[in-house]
Amino acid sequence: MLLLFDIDGTLMAGATQVHTQALDAAIRQVHGVDPAGLRSRVSPAGRTDGEIARLILLEAGVSALRIDERASEVRETCSRIYAQTCPPDLSAFVVPGIPEVLGWLAGRDDVSLGLVTGNYETVGRLKLARAGLGRWFQSAPGAFGSDSEDRAALPGIARRRAGRVARAQAIVIGDTPRDIACARADGVRCVAVTTGQYRPEELAGADAVALDTRELRARLEEMGA
Repeated sequence: MLLLFDIDGTLMAGATQVHTQALDAAIRQVHGVDPAGLRSRVSPAGRTDGEIARLILLEAGVSALRIDERASEVRETCSRIYAQTCPPDLSAFVVPGIPEVLGWLAGRDDVSLGLVTGNYETVGRLKLARAGLGRWFQSAPGAFGSDSEDRAALPGIARRRAGRVARAQAIVIGDTPRDIACARADGVRCVAVTTGQYRPEELAGADAVALDTRELRARLEEMGA
Protein backbone atom coordinates (compact mmCIF):
# COMPACT_ATOMS: atom_id res chain seq x y z
CA MET A 1 0.00 0.00 0.00
CA LEU A 2 1.35 3.43 -1.01
CA LEU A 3 0.18 6.27 1.23
CA LEU A 4 0.62 9.68 -0.38
CA PHE A 5 0.58 12.51 2.17
CA ASP A 6 -0.06 16.17 1.53
CA ILE A 7 2.12 18.53 3.62
CA ASP A 8 0.39 21.82 4.46
CA GLY A 9 -2.74 21.28 6.52
CA THR A 10 -2.17 17.54 6.72
CA LEU A 11 1.29 16.87 8.17
CA MET A 12 1.84 20.47 9.24
CA ALA A 13 -0.44 23.38 10.03
CA GLY A 14 0.35 27.10 10.03
CA ALA A 15 3.84 26.87 8.52
CA THR A 16 3.04 28.68 5.28
CA GLN A 17 3.93 32.31 6.07
CA VAL A 18 7.62 32.18 5.12
CA HIS A 19 6.77 29.96 2.14
CA THR A 20 4.21 32.51 0.93
CA GLN A 21 6.70 35.33 1.38
CA ALA A 22 9.32 33.43 -0.62
CA LEU A 23 6.93 32.83 -3.52
CA ASP A 24 5.82 36.48 -3.50
CA ALA A 25 9.45 37.63 -3.48
CA ALA A 26 10.21 35.34 -6.41
CA ILE A 27 7.30 36.79 -8.38
CA ARG A 28 8.57 40.31 -7.70
CA GLN A 29 12.15 39.47 -8.66
CA VAL A 30 11.37 37.53 -11.81
CA HIS A 31 8.36 39.43 -13.17
CA GLY A 32 8.52 42.81 -11.45
CA VAL A 33 4.99 42.25 -10.15
CA ASP A 34 4.01 42.98 -6.56
CA PRO A 35 1.55 40.29 -5.37
CA ALA A 36 0.25 42.61 -2.62
CA GLY A 37 -3.44 43.19 -3.28
CA LEU A 38 -3.60 40.25 -5.69
CA ARG A 39 -3.19 37.44 -3.15
CA SER A 40 -6.71 37.94 -1.83
CA ARG A 41 -8.12 37.00 -5.26
CA VAL A 42 -6.39 33.60 -5.25
CA SER A 43 -7.30 30.83 -2.81
CA PRO A 44 -4.07 28.87 -2.26
CA ALA A 45 -5.55 25.85 -0.46
CA GLY A 46 -4.74 22.67 -2.32
CA ARG A 47 -3.09 24.47 -5.24
CA THR A 48 0.46 23.97 -6.46
CA ASP A 49 3.04 26.73 -6.05
CA GLY A 50 3.23 27.11 -9.80
CA GLU A 51 -0.53 27.44 -10.17
CA ILE A 52 -0.66 30.04 -7.39
CA ALA A 53 2.07 32.06 -9.10
CA ARG A 54 0.29 31.75 -12.45
CA LEU A 55 -3.06 32.94 -11.09
CA ILE A 56 -1.44 35.93 -9.36
CA LEU A 57 0.41 36.87 -12.53
CA LEU A 58 -2.68 36.51 -14.70
CA GLU A 59 -4.49 38.83 -12.30
CA ALA A 60 -1.65 41.30 -12.83
CA GLY A 61 -2.05 41.09 -16.61
CA VAL A 62 1.04 39.02 -17.36
CA SER A 63 0.63 36.87 -20.48
CA ALA A 64 0.43 33.10 -20.27
CA LEU A 65 3.41 32.85 -22.63
CA ARG A 66 5.58 34.99 -20.37
CA ILE A 67 4.47 32.97 -17.34
CA ASP A 68 5.45 29.74 -19.10
CA GLU A 69 8.83 31.10 -20.19
CA ARG A 70 9.78 32.14 -16.66
CA ALA A 71 8.12 29.37 -14.62
CA SER A 72 11.40 27.59 -13.90
CA GLU A 73 13.03 30.87 -12.86
CA VAL A 74 10.19 31.55 -10.40
CA ARG A 75 10.57 28.03 -9.00
CA GLU A 76 14.33 28.29 -8.58
CA THR A 77 14.13 31.78 -7.05
CA CYS A 78 11.38 30.79 -4.62
CA SER A 79 13.31 27.70 -3.56
CA ARG A 80 16.49 29.71 -3.02
CA ILE A 81 14.75 32.39 -0.98
CA TYR A 82 12.90 29.82 1.11
CA ALA A 83 16.15 28.00 1.87
CA GLN A 84 17.61 31.31 3.09
CA THR A 85 14.62 32.36 5.20
CA CYS A 86 13.10 29.13 6.50
CA PRO A 87 13.27 28.99 10.31
CA PRO A 88 15.64 26.31 11.64
CA ASP A 89 12.90 24.67 13.71
CA LEU A 90 9.37 24.12 12.42
CA SER A 91 8.46 21.38 14.87
CA ALA A 92 5.81 23.57 16.52
CA PHE A 93 3.79 23.38 13.30
CA VAL A 94 3.53 19.58 13.16
CA VAL A 95 -0.09 18.43 13.43
CA PRO A 96 -0.55 16.72 16.83
CA GLY A 97 -0.29 12.95 16.57
CA ILE A 98 1.36 12.91 13.13
CA PRO A 99 4.75 11.58 14.35
CA GLU A 100 2.97 8.68 16.04
CA VAL A 101 0.99 7.87 12.88
CA LEU A 102 4.11 8.04 10.71
CA GLY A 103 6.08 5.92 13.17
CA TRP A 104 3.34 3.30 13.14
CA LEU A 105 3.21 3.24 9.33
CA ALA A 106 6.99 3.19 8.92
CA GLY A 107 7.13 0.05 11.01
CA ARG A 108 4.89 -1.80 8.58
CA ASP A 109 6.45 -3.98 5.88
CA ASP A 110 3.32 -3.75 3.74
CA VAL A 111 3.12 0.06 3.64
CA SER A 112 5.20 2.68 1.83
CA LEU A 113 5.08 6.39 2.53
CA GLY A 114 5.07 9.02 -0.18
CA LEU A 115 4.19 12.65 -0.83
CA VAL A 116 1.73 14.47 -3.04
CA THR A 117 2.05 18.19 -2.39
CA GLY A 118 1.71 21.48 -4.20
CA ASN A 119 5.00 22.64 -2.66
CA TYR A 120 8.00 22.90 -4.94
CA GLU A 121 10.12 19.87 -4.05
CA THR A 122 13.01 21.82 -2.51
CA VAL A 123 10.56 23.79 -0.36
CA GLY A 124 8.52 20.77 0.73
CA ARG A 125 11.47 18.59 1.65
CA LEU A 126 13.18 21.40 3.59
CA LYS A 127 9.91 22.14 5.41
CA LEU A 128 9.61 18.50 6.49
CA ALA A 129 13.26 18.33 7.52
CA ARG A 130 12.98 21.44 9.69
CA ALA A 131 9.80 20.06 11.24
CA GLY A 132 11.49 16.80 12.23
CA LEU A 133 9.39 14.76 9.80
CA GLY A 134 11.96 14.37 7.05
CA ARG A 135 13.30 11.05 8.29
CA TRP A 136 10.07 9.34 7.30
CA PHE A 137 10.15 10.77 3.77
CA GLN A 138 13.88 11.03 3.04
CA SER A 139 13.84 8.39 0.33
CA ALA A 140 10.09 8.35 -0.20
CA PRO A 141 8.67 8.73 -3.70
CA GLY A 142 6.52 11.72 -4.33
CA ALA A 143 5.16 14.33 -6.68
CA PHE A 144 5.46 18.05 -6.13
CA GLY A 145 4.40 21.41 -7.47
CA SER A 146 7.70 21.47 -9.34
CA ASP A 147 6.59 18.41 -11.33
CA SER A 148 3.35 19.93 -12.58
CA GLU A 149 1.18 22.95 -11.95
CA ASP A 150 -1.81 20.63 -12.29
CA ARG A 151 -2.48 19.00 -8.93
CA ALA A 152 -4.52 16.30 -10.69
CA ALA A 153 -1.35 15.01 -12.37
CA LEU A 154 0.56 14.45 -9.15
CA PRO A 155 -0.80 11.11 -7.80
CA GLY A 156 -0.02 9.38 -11.11
CA ILE A 157 3.52 10.78 -11.09
CA ALA A 158 4.02 9.59 -7.51
CA ARG A 159 2.73 6.10 -8.31
CA ARG A 160 5.11 5.78 -11.26
CA ARG A 161 8.06 6.90 -9.15
CA ALA A 162 7.12 4.31 -6.55
CA GLY A 163 7.38 1.56 -9.14
CA ARG A 164 4.07 1.88 -10.98
CA VAL A 165 1.96 1.08 -7.94
CA ALA A 166 -1.54 -0.02 -8.92
CA ARG A 167 -4.33 2.48 -8.31
CA ALA A 168 -6.07 0.08 -5.93
CA GLN A 169 -2.96 0.10 -3.74
CA ALA A 170 -2.61 3.88 -3.40
CA ILE A 171 -4.33 6.33 -1.05
CA VAL A 172 -4.03 10.12 -1.06
CA ILE A 173 -4.23 11.75 2.38
CA GLY A 174 -5.04 15.46 2.37
CA ASP A 175 -7.08 18.25 3.89
CA THR A 176 -8.71 20.08 0.97
CA PRO A 177 -11.29 19.38 -1.74
CA ARG A 178 -8.45 19.66 -4.27
CA ASP A 179 -6.69 16.72 -2.60
CA ILE A 180 -9.87 14.73 -3.11
CA ALA A 181 -10.17 15.90 -6.70
CA CYS A 182 -6.59 14.91 -7.57
CA ALA A 183 -7.17 11.45 -6.11
CA ARG A 184 -10.37 11.09 -8.13
CA ALA A 185 -8.59 12.25 -11.30
CA ASP A 186 -6.09 9.40 -10.91
CA GLY A 187 -8.68 6.84 -9.81
CA VAL A 188 -7.15 6.31 -6.37
CA ARG A 189 -8.77 6.46 -2.95
CA CYS A 190 -8.58 9.41 -0.59
CA VAL A 191 -8.74 9.98 3.15
CA ALA A 192 -9.51 13.59 4.04
CA VAL A 193 -8.52 15.09 7.37
CA THR A 194 -10.04 18.15 9.05
CA THR A 195 -6.68 19.36 10.35
CA GLY A 196 -6.74 22.16 7.76
CA GLN A 197 -9.38 24.80 7.10
CA TYR A 198 -12.21 22.63 5.79
CA ARG A 199 -15.12 21.17 7.72
CA PRO A 200 -16.12 17.48 7.46
CA GLU A 201 -19.11 18.24 5.23
CA GLU A 202 -16.83 20.08 2.79
CA LEU A 203 -14.67 16.94 2.50
CA ALA A 204 -17.54 14.50 2.06
CA GLY A 205 -16.33 13.52 -1.41
CA ALA A 206 -13.46 11.53 0.09
CA ASP A 207 -13.65 7.79 0.70
CA ALA A 208 -13.25 8.51 4.41
CA VAL A 209 -12.98 11.58 6.61
CA ALA A 210 -10.90 11.76 9.81
CA LEU A 211 -11.39 14.50 12.39
CA ASP A 212 -7.92 14.02 13.90
CA THR A 213 -4.87 11.77 13.65
CA ARG A 214 -6.38 9.12 15.91
CA GLU A 215 -9.28 8.79 13.50
CA LEU A 216 -6.82 8.90 10.58
CA ARG A 217 -5.14 5.77 11.84
CA ALA A 218 -8.51 4.07 12.24
CA ARG A 219 -9.68 5.06 8.73
CA LEU A 220 -6.41 3.82 7.20
CA GLU A 221 -6.75 0.50 9.02
CA GLU A 222 -10.31 0.14 7.71
CA MET A 223 -9.03 0.72 4.18
CA GLY A 224 -6.40 -2.00 4.47
CA ALA A 225 -3.34 -0.03 5.50
